[in-house]
Amino acid sequence: MAHEETWKPKFNPWVIALTVTLATFMEVLDTSIANVALPHIAGSLGATQEEATWVLTSYLVSSAIVLPISGWLSNRFGRKRFYMTCVAMFTLCSFLCGIAPTLGTLILARILQGAGGGGLAPSEQAILADTFSIEKRGQAFAVYGMAVVVAPASGPTLGGWITDNFNWHWIFFINIPFGLLSLWLSNRMVEDPPSLTERRERSKHLKVDFAGLGLVALGVGCLEFTLDKGQEKDWFGDPMIRTFAILAVCTLIFFAWWEWRHPNPIVDLKLLKNRNFGTAVFLQLVLGMVLFGSTVLIPQYLQSLLGYTAERAGLVLSPAGFVMMFMMFVSGRTLGKMDPRLMVCMGYLATAAGLYNLTRLDLNAAYSTVTIWRMLQVVGLPFIFIPISTLNYVGVPQQKMNQISSLSNFARNLGGSAGTALLTTYLARNAQFQQSILASNVVSNSPSYRIYMDNMTEILKAQGMSAAAATQTAIGQAYQQMLRQASMLSYKNAFAILAFAVFCLSPLPFIMRLPTKAAKPDPEMMGGH
Repeated sequence: MAHEETWKPKFNPWVIALTVTLATFMEVLDTSIANVALPHIAGSLGATQEEATWVLTSYLVSSAIVLPISGWLSNRFGRKRFYMTCVAMFTLCSFLCGIAPTLGTLILARILQGAGGGGLAPSEQAILADTFSIEKRGQAFAVYGMAVVVAPASGPTLGGWITDNFNWHWIFFINIPFGLLSLWLSNRMVEDPPSLTERRERSKHLKVDFAGLGLVALGVGCLEFTLDKGQEKDWFGDPMIRTFAILAVCTLIFFAWWEWRHPNPIVDLKLLKNRNFGTAVFLQLVLGMVLFGSTVLIPQYLQSLLGYTAERAGLVLSPAGFVMMFMMFVSGRTLGKMDPRLMVCMGYLATAAGLYNLTRLDLNAAYSTVTIWRMLQVVGLPFIFIPISTLNYVGVPQQKMNQISSLSNFARNLGGSAGTALLTTYLARNAQFQQSILASNVVSNSPSYRIYMDNMTEILKAQGMSAAAATQTAIGQAYQQMLRQASMLSYKNAFAILAFAVFCLSPLPFIMRLPTKAAKPDPEMMGGH
């Protein structure tokens, strides 16, 4: 095993880091850029808004299925070959999405694009973990993390600008030059370590766990569909969602049992016995919920309650992306000089404070206020993301790097889907609850209500309305105002719940072991190899 420790890549590790980060940026950008263009896509392809959401759902489901099995695919076919196949598939399918003449063709192209996109992030993180020494991994993940945070922040703004000035086809065509450049650079720069090449040769003689492959595809696909479409279909009130949810739970339980006992599993669930990795997966899951959840909540709040356009709402988020870029750099530099567990704890506390601060939002919040508060909310996130990404690999043998990357990325994405689904449902239900409370407090003969009605009626009569019409319109205006206030209160409560959940996680990082300069593999992790 000596060559594992002495192996170094032929090219400068930082050039390799920038090469794999390029594909990350392309894939994450595409996930957020399509959201803004949905109404345009629906209009030009003669589809309803609900039908057009399948453009997003099909990609998410397909990507989610590939994520947990990408570690196995890397080991089986070679990581460089698998990675370049994913980049090529993503780029080709971006072209097919751009020229799609019907919604059905676009959805099929998005499914194939999602399969390519799902394999990118785990391969890239495993490449970085192998390319850099333990001391330098934090800075490498900081470079990678910049792409992960800048892309979703700039996606809505760029998507809005492209669809307004050109048309929706160009949001897919924009990937093609990035993809071709990434392919060329990857072919020249990226290489598999000798240990990975040897393992691939050995694994050729092993039987493929087709049962595990089928179970994970069915279980994860059903779960992702349930999370994505649940709120839209009223969750378990809808027979289709009920069926998919039951199918997901039963399949995934059987899958876990099957993989635990299998000698050559598709997804090595025994890795979760490693204290660091088991804790990191849970923390990644919650990080996904907070990161994706808050990125969905703020633009929704601005568009539905403050009347912002999609592009203007995107502009509110953009400065936070640059704050995170800077903090990624700071976090990467700090990692070697400070206990990474303390960094994660501080990151959670700062994020909890930032989320709780958002409960101060109201219906008159200024553009600059929301922008600054969003910037404060994301300051701590790099102090969570980078140390966890580094602690993931402590005590893990090199042959498990690919599995570690695929499982941790899967946890973060699953957290994102679950967080978005739960928050959307909570907002709808809590807004109804708040509305009933506000309605019970509206007393028709109370002085404040009478003053509001009298003032509104006078304004409407001055505009030429009859007294009866002005009174009816004023009642309607009061009801609309109450709906907006109920919705605002539900957003405030959602931010408070997120803040409390994050605060409760702050002690958990101390369960993890610290990395040593030459981290010894966990004996349990070596079992059966």
